[in-house]
Amino acid sequence: MPHLTVEYSANLAATGDIAGLCRALHAAMLDTGLFELGAIRVRALRCEDYAVADLLPLNGFADLRLRIGEGRSLAEKRAAGEIIFAAAIAHFAHLFDSPHFALTFSIEEIDAGLSWKKNAIHPRLRAK
Repeated sequence: MPHLTVEYSANLAATGDIAGLCRALHAAMLDTGLFELGAIRVRALRCEDYAVADLLPLNGFADLRLRIGEGRSLAEKRAAGEIIFAAAIAHFAHLFDSPHFALTFSIEEIDAGLSWKKNAIHPRLRAK
């Protein structure tokens, strides 16, 4: 953890630079200072089928969900959320020029007692 999943409407594929979004969100997560490099995951899932608001074909969305482990204060989580959401807003700024785009973001804290992990990346990065 942390794992950031972006679900986005397929109509953003042409104008949304989703690969660039993933890189920008990854950088923002590092900028928070809360997350170790070897733990960060950003993934994007394209939604082919969706219905948004008044069903206009121009309507699009991106929904960001960050899952993190326990152990951070509310203030730390809020500060990290502001940094990450600002990166998403900056990335999609051009889409806010039209009345057809919605962006959402939430943070979910995972109960440590119900989370299992095995990560071979950490030792390599920590050895640097």
